[in-house]
Amino acid sequence: MKISQNGLDLIKKFEGLKLDAYQDSVGVWTIGYGSTYWPDGRRVKKGDKLSGDAEAEQLLRDAVKTYEAGVNRAVKVHMTQNQFDALVSFAFNLGVGALEKSTLVKKLNKIDLIPVANEFSRWTKAGGKELEGLRRRRSAERDLFLK
Repeated sequence: MKISQNGLDLIKKFEGLKLDAYQDSVGVWTIGYGSTYWPDGRRVKKGDKLSGDAEAEQLLRDAVKTYEAGVNRAVKVHMTQNQFDALVSFAFNLGVGALEKSTLVKKLNKIDLIPVANEFSRWTKAGGKELEGLRRRRSAERDLFLK
């Protein structure tokens, strides 16, 4: 599967757009809509800049390919487009490794959707701190997943 515009919009909503590189809540250099790497594999670094919205959009579309592949690899059961989109957003924010190891995916692969959806709310910390923005994001991901 591939992410839909709804999924991209969810990522954009919570990541926000910054054309100049910045350090995220745990100090990782980030640019655009939350990208930490350039398409050629280089890490984003201090001083990096995007030329505008179109370049940021393309960078996001390039970046989500890794997370689409991770979700497709980790989930062994049929998903709706909304479920897939929510999981790609989750993986984009936390990483494919976290998704693959999560109880969320283990439960999903057992086709137990409500307990799976409730697992989103367990991932609301960055750097050991509970963040309101992550709580809101996980809630929106859960709602999209169950929609």
